[in-house]
Amino acid sequence: MATQAGITQDKALAMPDESGLNATFNVGTRKSKLALVQTELVLDALSKACPEYSYTIKARDTAAGDIDKLTPFKDMPVKNLWTHELETLMVEGHLDFLVHSLKDVPTQLPSGCEIGAVMAREDPRDAFVLKAGRNVCNIQDLPAGSVIGTSSIRRTAQIALQHPHLKVLDVRGNVPTRLAKLDAADGPFDALILAAAGLVRLDLGHRITQYLDSGNGAMLHAVGQGAIGIENRSSDHRVQRMLSLINHQETYLATAAERSLLRTLEGGCSAPLGVETAWTDGENGHNALQLKAIVVSTDGKERADVDMRKVVQSKKEAELFGVDVASELLRRGADKILAEIKEKRPTTVADLEET
Repeated sequence: MATQAGITQDKALAMPDESGLNATFNVGTRKSKLALVQTELVLDALSKACPEYSYTIKARDTAAGDIDKLTPFKDMPVKNLWTHELETLMVEGHLDFLVHSLKDVPTQLPSGCEIGAVMAREDPRDAFVLKAGRNVCNIQDLPAGSVIGTSSIRRTAQIALQHPHLKVLDVRGNVPTRLAKLDAADGPFDALILAAAGLVRLDLGHRITQYLDSGNGAMLHAVGQGAIGIENRSSDHRVQRMLSLINHQETYLATAAERSLLRTLEGGCSAPLGVETAWTDGENGHNALQLKAIVVSTDGKERADVDMRKVVQSKKEAELFGVDVASELLRRGADKILAEIKEKRPTTVADLEET
């Protein structure tokens, strides 16, 4: 089925031309509506940058991440729940590159794989979404005992820290499903917290009641949130060159620092780590990357936070900055918080679902 000029969707998985010079690229992604919208954004940019090529979308459910919602994360055969099957197909040559929500991509990639490009970031903040028909208010104004729906350990911990008068209840499913559960007349939820980027990309931005950040609602977002990452084989130089044409360098460097921070903490996607990055004026006319980060215990009683900045001009410098921020967080007590969480609470797939 044609979706736009030069882009088609096809469920079949075929090997590329053995010459490696075929003009059609097979693009892997998940089947969700949001994943497909994000893939179309990438392919639209590629079609403009490289009009001589065409692209075929190979969308599929991933068994671990999309289908199995109950198995504890520690019992999963692989840790990269939403990317493992797609990465295997790419390494085997069935797919040429993959389009991901970057927040879903583990910080440790398989050998031979890399994040070749990151698109300009959509709003990375979390969004507070009220039940339809309720009087408009911000999260801090909700009455005590109000129920917030989220499946994220990061959000749960920060709510316990900043808004202890509220209750948290698990909510599962894609964005439309969660909104339907929120709005149900007999539903238990007064509000949800979702990624603003997902709502915007699905034309649901009108549902956002309040954007949450360090200065408004006092909540930091997930690593990589709002960014679309494109993963490729590091040996495929043609794809590398193609992706370099659509890479947004500031987003690429900011998310590289965030991911390095998370990787150094060794908490994986389930760590209750919130971040916030921004570019500011630095030394000698160079922009500096400011990185705020916080790790919170699940009961909200313990926290470790930092606010650091550094001139960053390359991926290596970004990753070293992430290591520095992680080291300072650990020095301030994040190591104890993470160890206690790991000991007390098995991580499930739900913890990783940062919709």
